[in-house]
Amino acid sequence: MKVKDILASKGSRVVTVEKSTTVIDAMTIFSVNRIGSLLVVDKDDTIQGIIGAKDVLMAVVNHLEEIKTLSVDKIMTTNLIVPTEEDDSDYLLTVMTENRIRHIPILANKELKGMVSIGDVVKSQLKEMDVENKYLKDYIADKYPG
Repeated sequence: MKVKDILASKGSRVVTVEKSTTVIDAMTIFSVNRIGSLLVVDKDDTIQGIIGAKDVLMAVVNHLEEIKTLSVDKIMTTNLIVPTEEDDSDYLLTVMTENRIRHIPILANKELKGMVSIGDVVKSQLKEMDVENKYLKDYIADKYPG
């Protein structure tokens, strides 16, 4: 299964913030949108980084005194791994697992196509295995003519 198939199933909506957004405001955006990460973009919507719940937690632990004014550019991850929508879900799962990434942006021709979570990848692979399992059981049970 390709990454574009996962995006077709889950949708391509991505919530973004600018790097001047405060961590407190980012936490509100996480909560309101029920999401686990935010892409940080500039005024031209070019990806600058990503912040996740763990980044926010570490910011609270390490910068408690200044947390109300701390901006997301101080805590965001900037060294992003960015696959394309043509990549295989097995490859994506491997990259995310080996690098301990829970959310990853997907690009096509330098255009943001969506965001995929490790849960999205696992869900798609389970669905694919269920379908294959049913076909194999039907084949074994001789449900196909011929």
